[in-house]
Amino acid sequence: QVQLVESGGGLVQAGGSLRLSCAASGRTFSYTMGWFRQGPGKEREFVAAIVWNPDSTYYADSVKGRFTISRDNAKNTVYLQMNNLKPEDTAVYYCAANGLRLYSTVAVTTRRNYADWGHGTQVTVSS
Repeated sequence: QVQLVESGGGLVQAGGSLRLSCAASGRTFSYTMGWFRQGPGKEREFVAAIVWNPDSTYYADSVKGRFTISRDNAKNTVYLQMNNLKPEDTAVYYCAANGLRLYSTVAVTTRRNYADWGHGTQVTVSS
């Protein structure tokens, strides 16, 4: 099992940027790392994922072109750079991990495929 700790959330105006970090400890390596979010009154939804070696990235349509996921394996950390934020991006953002390499878009975007989760970090975008 791996422990995940998110950071970097906060309050930002529309059009602004934030960078979320997710530090992993415990298991040696997680091939697949993802970000999900849950807005007020909404279900948790997929945002982005990265699969290691070779690095493949996946994004929800709603964030494509604005968000970038990356990872630093030496630091066991995954990042989510969020630019041009919109009020509808307001949510609690969760980091998730899977020790295996997931190979398909359906697999990486499915919440139940991730066994390990962080506690979340709040992102609030004001209009």
